[in-house]
Amino acid sequence: MEMNLQVELSKEDLVHYFKVIGEVDAFTAPVLKEKLISVQDTPGLQAEIDLSEVDYIDSTGLGIFIGFYKVLKEKEGYVKMTGVNARLKRLFEITGIDKIIDIEMEEGGNLDATV
Repeated sequence: MEMNLQVELSKEDLVHYFKVIGEVDAFTAPVLKEKLISVQDTPGLQAEIDLSEVDYIDSTGLGIFIGFYKVLKEKEGYVKMTGVNARLKRLFEITGIDKIIDIEMEEGGNLDATV
């Protein structure tokens, strides 16, 4: 069974909103990477990645998000992940991604007091 990944992009001034739907793994990650790369050279880009419809991200997907973050940081940009469920939040904590990328839990999720 082939998993599909959809990445929808909308723009509002310098803010690019990505809506990711599906599972991010070695097979689907190129779809995500292609969409992110298409905008990553925009100086001062503000990227907001909605993961509310993503239940699974493997190491390939994590690498893509980290790479995107690094490129944007070099260009004075910013990355924020929204709609993160408890499972993904735990993954981001274990890998340390939550220390470099702004993570916003999904509505109804447990928000840390540090938010």
